[in-house]
Amino acid sequence: MCMRLETTVAHMTTAAQRWREDLAAWAIPPEILAQAPESPWIHPVAMFTVDRAISDSPSHMRARECLRAGESVLDIGCGGGRAAMALVPPAAHVIGVDHQAGMLEHFAAAAVDRGASHEEVLGDWPESSPRTPMADVVVCHHVAYNVADVVPFLAALTAHARRRVVVEIPTTHPLSSMAPLWRQFWDLQRPVGPTAEDLLHVAREAGIDASMHTWIDESFSATSKTSAEEQARFMRIRLCLEPGREPEIAAAMAAAGPPPARETATLWWDV
Repeated sequence: MCMRLETTVAHMTTAAQRWREDLAAWAIPPEILAQAPESPWIHPVAMFTVDRAISDSPSHMRARECLRAGESVLDIGCGGGRAAMALVPPAAHVIGVDHQAGMLEHFAAAAVDRGASHEEVLGDWPESSPRTPMADVVVCHHVAYNVADVVPFLAALTAHARRRVVVEIPTTHPLSSMAPLWRQFWDLQRPVGPTAEDLLHVAREAGIDASMHTWIDESFSATSKTSAEEQARFMRIRLCLEPGREPEIAAAMAAAGPPPARETATLWWDV
């Protein structure tokens, strides 16, 4: 049964402070960032397009079990809309929020392709929340590790859901897989936190009665929409290196082999 839950963000919790500090440790050292030929903080639109058929997952199932036919889904940090489109049907109306206009264009196209009505909101969350309508279910996949001030972020998710919130993130920081490359090219050690378990603690200390289920995303290594050359270019940008280093990066990536299945966490709560 889906029940109303009141939450508060009156003060920063200890878990939230740790979350902020752990994320701050991921900052690229200034002396490396100063050498970057372009910003390393990229999210190429091509990597977030949505296939016509979307594999089911525990996150999709948790959202779907609380949706009735014809209801609405709000997708925060929607990218191309994978989290929302997996719920059409039963959902008939989808709302996407993203800070990249190109992502929202793909979101809208995916909705049209599935015969769903749609709305798009350009902006960051929760800053864009006053301009964003409520929905029956709110989903937010692979965004939380980008959010230092996570308590108001979660509170805004809750405030926009009539029935349930579903959050999906890897159990460890998504850039953890780059640690060997940072060591190889910069002799730089990367952090190990925060984790999905830490986010669960933040939510519970903020008064959210969240549950969590961990699972293995077998489809993760097969979802790339980019060529090996493009992947090497994206990795070179993220590593703050010059274009001439791409062959070295490609060789290092090839030696490491394809990424393994990724351990993923689904957090959800009723409102």
